[in-house]
Amino acid sequence: MKSLQLLFFVFLISLGSYAQGLRTIDGGQGGQGNQDQAPRETTRSVKDDREKPHISKYKIISISNDTTYVDTTLSIRKDYINDFIRKDDFELLPFANVARPFNPLGYSFNDLSALPRFGARAMHHNFMEVEDIFYYEVPTPLTELFFKTVMQQGQVADANFASNLKPNLNISIAYKGMRSLGNYRRERSDSGDLRLGLNYRTTNNRYFVRSHFTAQSLTNHENGGLTDLSNRQFIDQIEEIQNRASAEVRLSNAESKLDTKRFYLNQHYDIRPGNDSTQNGQIRMNHIMNFTDKEHRFTQGSSTPQFFGATFENSNLIDEVEYQNVANSIILSYYQKYLGKIGFVAKHNNINYGYNSIVVSEDQVIPNRLKTDILSLGGTYQNSYKGFQLEGEALYNLTGDYSGGYEIHGKATTKLSDSLQFSARLDLSSAAPNFNWIMNQSDYENYNWYNPDFNNVNTQHLEGELNSELLGKLTASLTQIDNHAYFAYQRAPEGAQADSLIAPLQADQQVRYLKIKAEKDFKRGHFNLANTVMYQNVFDGESVFPVPEFVTRNSLFYDGELFNKALYLQTGFTFNYFTGFMSKAYDPILSEFAVQDFQALDGFYTLDFFVNAKVREARIFFKVENFTTLIEGNSNFAAPRQPFRDFIIRFGLVWNFFL
Repeated sequence: MKSLQLLFFVFLISLGSYAQGLRTIDGGQGGQGNQDQAPRETTRSVKDDREKPHISKYKIISISNDTTYVDTTLSIRKDYINDFIRKDDFELLPFANVARPFNPLGYSFNDLSALPRFGARAMHHNFMEVEDIFYYEVPTPLTELFFKTVMQQGQVADANFASNLKPNLNISIAYKGMRSLGNYRRERSDSGDLRLGLNYRTTNNRYFVRSHFTAQSLTNHENGGLTDLSNRQFIDQIEEIQNRASAEVRLSNAESKLDTKRFYLNQHYDIRPGNDSTQNGQIRMNHIMNFTDKEHRFTQGSSTPQFFGATFENSNLIDEVEYQNVANSIILSYYQKYLGKIGFVAKHNNINYGYNSIVVSEDQVIPNRLKTDILSLGGTYQNSYKGFQLEGEALYNLTGDYSGGYEIHGKATTKLSDSLQFSARLDLSSAAPNFNWIMNQSDYENYNWYNPDFNNVNTQHLEGELNSELLGKLTASLTQIDNHAYFAYQRAPEGAQADSLIAPLQADQQVRYLKIKAEKDFKRGHFNLANTVMYQNVFDGESVFPVPEFVTRNSLFYDGELFNKALYLQTGFTFNYFTGFMSKAYDPILSEFAVQDFQALDGFYTLDFFVNAKVREARIFFKVENFTTLIEGNSNFAAPRQPFRDFIIRFGLVWNFFL
């Protein structure tokens, strides 16, 4: 341990010295100490003589046309997203190994849809949606390298390269690979994500196209969690189980895999470009195509009826489901500076979901395919009115198996003062439950069902956000759900092989969910305190919608510049805590979480020590995770039967290159 700390300290000193040397070469001209060395001062390489583009010229553009530039700064928020999913996991509780499922500690409803989604949601935390893909406009080639160590035998590496073939034609290519063996038996995870992007506009700025292709794959060995004996040994911290590889697990030859591919095209043409700089009178035609293909597979070498019930096959079990959705949208919009931007939307979805065979039993027939064509109509709206920025979108399904479904999104933002901004949004939807609630087939008898008569899930979500330089950021939301769809473990009939069996259900009672989240940072001199606190309350339906009442994260750290400002350093502690609740349990066959009543999840805290540093465009992250378990031991769970992570030292790096 001491040798690791010494090695890391020497590494930081070396980087700082190297950066200081670079700074002296680049910025030492003109000083009084160099007046007697004119030849040395004026001798510069050809590369130094070239004017480098400002960093603001390296633009990153979202699909909603929000534009930022490459940010090479280091902040505590950068530390929070320095992990496999590269997102803040404050509302997620990770399993013992990287790229395993996350147990939700909170829920968001900003992405409500009028259509059911593909299942296996526990494997989608790393899945990059259309909104997660960014496009580039850069003056010179740009590269970002990401690296992070994992639990054992592997690493996470993500490389992103963007370049302009012409000033108005930019391409990008990125690949993220991950492998981690983990500490317990049968919990190895592997993933590979390829992203290709294109950003093009004509020289007269009348035609734009943004397009991408993604191929994403995640494979998890499934161990089913600890056996009853190992579960008790883990809670009691028995010495025999301190070697985690010796802990008995329920599954020895099971594996789940999610394969996805997507081709996305978003193009628009200004039929009439507008008659002034505000584009007044602009008429625009927008076409969006999204072809998504997904496949989820669960395989098992030999059946385990004691956990999942009776089976049709005793060996070589394969549950495989496929999903394709070809969606095309046409948006015709008109902009008038007083009325705003008004758009008419027509959308067509061709959906194909299912299996290769029909299941016939004594009490039901389960078809192999759900195929439908859905035509939807709607509109969009954008405007500025008396200091408010207004946005709206609505879509209604006219035809197809899911006709009557709808989604409505509205948002209003205003700047109350130079340091105070307020926004409010309303999201409504009525949509069929996800496809694996409607239909599922499996080699396990109990995992076969067909529910075409399930009611639409109706969701109303109201959210307000206050962002102040003085008070911080405060977000409050109230969500109401009718016909909430969920999976649940139910007691098996007497004499059955398994104690409990899973079933898709809909709640009879209404779910009402309040969520309040506050973020505020304090700074005094070189010392900082970053706080994120969340309060939640389920007024009705807590038994089918479990969440902890309180979740908090607090980082106390020192920051400052060293080595003549060549190195920026952050070092301190991060404290995480949540209160206990009756957490959902993870089901490996469905890759879903299900309501259970056999093991409550006790609340617990973790304490991490970190050292972060920035040298030029490189950000270095060194973290000692959950180090208090070295003293107290670890008997905490991420979900029923799923142990939480032990003490580990991890290293990460993010580095940008500008050519």
